Amino acid sequence: MKAGAVAIVAALLSLNSSPSAAAAQCRPDLALFQGRGAPVAVPVEIADTAEERAQGLMFRRALPPGQGMLFIYEAPQPVGFWMRNTLIPLDMIFIDARGEVRHVHAMARPLDETSIPGAAPGDPAPERLMVLEVSGGDAARLGIFPGMVLSHPGLPQQTALAPCGP
Repeated sequence: MKAGAVAIVAALLSLNSSPSAAAAQCRPDLALFQGRGAPVAVPVEIADTAEERAQGLMFRRALPPGQGMLFIYEAPQPVGFWMRNTLIPLDMIFIDARGEVRHVHAMARPLDETSIPGAAPGDPAPERLMVLEVSGGDAARLGIFPGMVLSHPGLPQQTALAPCGP
């Protein structure tokens, strides 16, 4: 097992279902989702500049299961994604500025240039601060769904539903 995977397993074993336990594990390279069951930890690469967000996962031939790329914007905004030059199917998890998962788009098709909106039809607050891309099918496999809450240091901690720290 690789060192990074060992660290993730150790983090998962140390978590329980309380928000404070998950918040204690907050770090930039780990997206921690809390919901009805046990927390879900996803190791992430960060894309927080315009150039990194524009590149995203384009041209990659693989993304390890259970890992992803977390796109972080400077401010909440309506977002849309497409799959231009993206060679692998992806699930896109759209997250608001409080850390709530608002929309999950499963199995985006490789190379498809159709816009994928960051909000479900009728969502009264379509602005997103973050988008997590994982391998196609991983959102369901990991149990990530709308209504879950993300703990991550990239969220505004004063308004986060599950802030980092003690």
